Amino acid sequence: MKLENLASALPVLRPDLADLAVRAISADSRTVTPGALFFALSGSKTDGTRFAQDAATKGAVAVVSNLADLAIDVPHIHSDDPRRALALAAAAFYGKQPETMVAVTGTSGKTSVAAFTRQIWSYAGKQAASIGTTGVTAPGREDYGSLTTPDPVTLHRILAELAETGVTHAAMEASSHGLDQRRLDGVKLAAAGFTNLGRDHMDYHPTVEDYHAAKMRLFDALLEAGKPAIIFADDPWSQATINAAQAAGLDVLTVGRKGDFITLKRVEHERHHQRIEIAIEGRIYEIDLPLAGDFQVFNALVAAGLAIATGTEAGIASAALEKLRGASGRLELIGTTKAGAPIYVDYAHKPEALENVLSSVRPFTTGRVVVVFGCGGDRDKGKRPIMGEIASRLADTIIVTDDNPRSEVPATIREEIMAAAPGAIEIGDRHEAIRHAISLLQAGDTLVVAGKGHEEGQTVGEVTLPFSDHEEVRKALLETGI
Repeated sequence: MKLENLASALPVLRPDLADLAVRAISADSRTVTPGALFFALSGSKTDGTRFAQDAATKGAVAVVSNLADLAIDVPHIHSDDPRRALALAAAAFYGKQPETMVAVTGTSGKTSVAAFTRQIWSYAGKQAASIGTTGVTAPGREDYGSLTTPDPVTLHRILAELAETGVTHAAMEASSHGLDQRRLDGVKLAAAGFTNLGRDHMDYHPTVEDYHAAKMRLFDALLEAGKPAIIFADDPWSQATINAAQAAGLDVLTVGRKGDFITLKRVEHERHHQRIEIAIEGRIYEIDLPLAGDFQVFNALVAAGLAIATGTEAGIASAALEKLRGASGRLELIGTTKAGAPIYVDYAHKPEALENVLSSVRPFTTGRVVVVFGCGGDRDKGKRPIMGEIASRLADTIIVTDDNPRSEVPATIREEIMAAAPGAIEIGDRHEAIRHAISLLQAGDTLVVAGKGHEEGQTVGEVTLPFSDHEEVRKALLETGI
């Protein structure tokens, strides 16, 4: 591909560079190969311009940065916003993406909404995919992932691969980091969704308002005016989100108890499922939703809204809700003890998510709610006592353990949680914590192992060790015979 084919991403392009052959796109000097166009990005930990000459030495044909000039052995191209330029260049370089793309943002529920939207489309006969925290899922493809929103080069390579294999519909998660760092700026969106907003990523965003503003880029910068914005109506931040979407000229469609597009009329909680009644365009649908928890009802409604807004008939979408399967590690039932006590694994690693999951299991728990959880290191420290208080208020037995301590001292993290959870049991070894929790279970109890969900590793220092809450629960049940 010639550099002139990327002109839309690089508006300030010297005429003498138009015929330059570009064979790859990269923002990581370690991956540069001959013929690559290298984007030198400034980050929180390092400045990509420091590696510009290294990229040139490895064969980069040109370097893009926000500097006025850069002393390197290959041509330098200036961009006021090189992150956005990277996203647009990656989109142009890989070319294809599924015809119908939607993205969902919010603090909690993004993974479930993306997975549910894919499942509704699939039920409607579409070749559909989802992209997010749990990886890429598509017909014949199941790739485990690690980032909620992949970098632009990885993202557009994936989108091109999906399109090449016949995928026409794709739903993806849009994290605040991804939106702020312009990772989705090259995606052509047909619709977008919002779930809720709570405390998260306060190590990155100065305030909750700044956090919300980052998420609103999905509506005010990426989604074209007139396109549908599906917004959960019952969250404290719903109105601010509606205001932002309306100001951007979007077609605002709300869902939930206060929703005007999909109205939740009634919910009846059962042990592992719920009966719900919803109204869509004046018609009532009664649905047996095979998922537990109010939050999963809300996620399902946002997903149904996205599917309907992109062409799926309301009746088909409603029928599809009865066939939904929860995303990995989202209030996922892993097993039960011989006495019938269920054991769930959930990704809840932020205050609102922990509150949601503990509140969700209480209605069908006749005994004790037992929770095992911790908090990650090198992340928002302010949420630790908040989560300790939530656990203390909503659970009967609390075991505080290690999550991903990273570079922090694990005992310090546990101490900060337990300051707000008097009476909690401290067991740093997560394997032992899970095993001990299961040993405590009696008939009527419910255990929630929270924080890591689908993850398959535990990061201690700079090393990620193999670890799966799913496997630990299964092994403990098998070995203890409880």
